[in-house]
Amino acid sequence: MAELHSKANGPDLVQGIAIADLEDGGKLVGHCGDEQVLLVRRGSEVFAVSAICTHYGGPLVDGLVAEDTVRCPWHHACFDLRTGEALRAPAFNPLACWSVEQRAGKIFVVEKRKRTAPMVRDGGAAPERIVIVGGGAAGFAAAETLRREQYQGGIIMISDDQAPPVDRPNLSKDYLAGKAPQDWIPLRGEKFYSKNNIDLRLETKAERIDPRSREVVLSDGGRIPYERLLLATGAEPVRLAIPGAEQSFVRTLRSFADCNAIIERAANARRCVVLGASFIGLEVAAALRSRGIDVHVVAPDRRPMERVLGPRMGDFIRALHEEKGVAFHLEATAASIDGSTVKLSSGDTLAADFVVAGVGVRPRTGLAEKAGLKIDRGIAVNAFLETSAPGIFAAGDIARWPDPHSGENLRVEHWVVAERQGRTAALNMLGHREKFAAVPFFWSQHYDVPINYVGHAERCDEISVDGDVAARDCLLRFKREGRTLAVASIFRDLESLEAELEMEHQSAS
Repeated sequence: MAELHSKANGPDLVQGIAIADLEDGGKLVGHCGDEQVLLVRRGSEVFAVSAICTHYGGPLVDGLVAEDTVRCPWHHACFDLRTGEALRAPAFNPLACWSVEQRAGKIFVVEKRKRTAPMVRDGGAAPERIVIVGGGAAGFAAAETLRREQYQGGIIMISDDQAPPVDRPNLSKDYLAGKAPQDWIPLRGEKFYSKNNIDLRLETKAERIDPRSREVVLSDGGRIPYERLLLATGAEPVRLAIPGAEQSFVRTLRSFADCNAIIERAANARRCVVLGASFIGLEVAAALRSRGIDVHVVAPDRRPMERVLGPRMGDFIRALHEEKGVAFHLEATAASIDGSTVKLSSGDTLAADFVVAGVGVRPRTGLAEKAGLKIDRGIAVNAFLETSAPGIFAAGDIARWPDPHSGENLRVEHWVVAERQGRTAALNMLGHREKFAAVPFFWSQHYDVPINYVGHAERCDEISVDGDVAARDCLLRFKREGRTLAVASIFRDLESLEAELEMEHQSAS
């Protein structure tokens, strides 16, 4: 990334480059003044856009060009090469675009184009008011999309959280490790909501939904009418049901406040016990090791994350964490917490200045259940993310949707999926009838090792490995009856993007 931000990286595109230096389908990074610019050639056309992803700054030159889009190698954001528009989460901000001229066998980047509002799509009569229940990834993405689509009606966003929507993946990664400043965490600054006339109501609890009167009833008795309603209530951590779990030094990690409470505990602590070897649990372990805290991980599994990633990746992840000083207590659970001691089911005891419980989450479906919506281990939705009640949509961790790639009804707890579903739900609340067909994606970070996962494989009968897992250079395919349902990779970013594109094509065929 440092090279990409260098002021003089690559050729001066104002002075031009030879057309022959940019082959059809090729990418090249140069600069216009102090700004890094990516050139992409598609046949006779040449596009010029910002060279770095607006999400976390991934180098787009290492990404994938597919038709008139470019996809980020890090977290699979997707941008329109013609307009710079962010087409897919986790990016929301557009890329800058430059005008390009071709003359005398050379390509010249001439000027940065002014940003124009996207064209308004005709979706029929728009509702006068949309209510969003939930202040997480899906809820934010829906509100942002509605205004980006130039919806002029009222948007009320109800959240029982204390903070505006935040970048939750960072809470268990760089922010918890002390490597990211606090101002990185909000998805948008406070002025975004007032500027875009989004009525964000924090610390507000929706008690029930009345589909007949089309109202959301609040815990204080207030009623909010809606024409379209999005349920985006997310999931909540599973609470420990063991003696001592109610003590204040036993924490879960879901919200910004949760994360800050753990950071406060860590400031004067030497030892922590993490319960659970999930992605969140191990990311917490890595972050706390970065703070110099002794970490013990307790989990009932034989290997960390074996259920999702298989035995070879599970062994690698365990070895990686042990190399960094994490101690594992596997095939064990916590039986009780007494003072500063955690007693395990094996009879062993662990000293702890604080405990972080990452033993899973459950979808918050209570509103839907009380309203009589169809429930199927989550809220059942159709391909347009509409529930069994007309005008009520669901997105994110709570939604079980028909996945065109696997042919199964899926509910997954991935941040990027929630954001993409929020966008699709917003379009459909405006009447555009867009099916949700995005391939699931998530990423996990363990010290300096990123793991990307595309697709979804609840069950598989074969795991093929290309490369060397231990050498941190691999791509694993999770198959059932010979068909690839998911792909996990370490430092195989382009191949991960290609796998995503292949799955999209299979879904569309």
